[in-house]
Amino acid sequence: MKESALQSKQWRMLFVTMFCYLFFYTGRHNFGWAVKGMSRELHISFEQIGWISFSMLIGYAIGQLINGNLADRLSPKIMILCGGTLSIICNISISFATGYTTVLVLWTLNGYFQSMAWGSGSKLISNWWDDEHRGRAFGFYTMAAGSSSVLTFFMALLLVQQNQSWRTLFRYPVLFLLGALIVFLLMARSSPKPIADQKEDSPESGSHQSKSWKKDYKEVFANRKFITASLAIGCQSMARYGLIFWVPIHFLGENYKNSDANLWLTLFIPIGMAIGAVSFGYISDYLFNRNRSKSICAGMIVSSFIALSIYYVPITNQFGASILMFAAGFFVYGPQSNFWTLNPELLGTRLVGTGTGVMNMFAYVFAAIGEPLFGKIIDYTGKTANIFLVVAVICAICAVIISFVKTEQQPASAKIT
Repeated sequence: MKESALQSKQWRMLFVTMFCYLFFYTGRHNFGWAVKGMSRELHISFEQIGWISFSMLIGYAIGQLINGNLADRLSPKIMILCGGTLSIICNISISFATGYTTVLVLWTLNGYFQSMAWGSGSKLISNWWDDEHRGRAFGFYTMAAGSSSVLTFFMALLLVQQNQSWRTLFRYPVLFLLGALIVFLLMARSSPKPIADQKEDSPESGSHQSKSWKKDYKEVFANRKFITASLAIGCQSMARYGLIFWVPIHFLGENYKNSDANLWLTLFIPIGMAIGAVSFGYISDYLFNRNRSKSICAGMIVSSFIALSIYYVPITNQFGASILMFAAGFFVYGPQSNFWTLNPELLGTRLVGTGTGVMNMFAYVFAAIGEPLFGKIIDYTGKTANIFLVVAVICAICAVIISFVKTEQQPASAKIT
């Protein structure tokens, strides 16, 4: 394949994968906006709501552990299509739910099905992009995830402001995911290799299955640098979810959703996340010469200072709050794109799916543990501000942990083979 034609297809595969993932959060981040109406109509306590959210995160974490390896052994394209379709079915089924148990089971399953996409998309992108430009590619890919939060928040805000039933939040947004899946089905390919070659040795053909999946996991868990990086992303994810949930409540009060102006102000967090994701792809490539660990470390140190600023600096106007919300999203989420680029550099492209799944499992297990921990701190102290002291410490711990991960710099001439 000529270089110009290859580059064109690289960008095409990246953008179609981004476009598909852009709508995935419509089937996951819609839950928070439905909580108030669901709790009232179905007589579900907020403690039960917390367990539903916890179960989804655990389902997602378990799914990452399993589905990441499947993406290495099967077709990443098919994995994404199956996960998206099953997630849509779960969401629409929840919209007809009449009790707590039904919602709990379906939302847990939805977490598992949603997990089928991220590692598979990472595998597809790694198949198409070489070491020299992979940081940029993963920056754009992670930006799609951040942008998906913006899009989901926007759709939910429109439905909430129109006083729509909570059930519509599980019906209308996922229709956009269905459209994206159709586009992905028609345009995506899992590998740049010709079809004839794919039949012989590509993940789509299943030849990778000749290698034991147990050996794959053993190789991943035996890599100390990778496990260290996975512990670091666990801290990053815990801080991310802590800031996403508690920043608006801290600045705007527990009734911030009752104000139209304050509702729209919450968009600054996912906007900062989206811009931070693509920015850190370039930051690691050009400012830190593709040293992902240093880029992550720098981002988390800044995040720690931002969390301290939220605690110490009184903000009494929406302009100041919007700046801190944007900065929190930018720096706490942006470095995550570097983690996904670090994955193939530590494990090689053969185990990208397995590694991404394991790494994301750490991320969501830590996030699941963090949410009730943060809530307990607020219940004990009576102050939402204290949460940011904890977040600052978590970000600092992440920076320390990732500093122990050293990688050999890849030659700039490395290309896809």
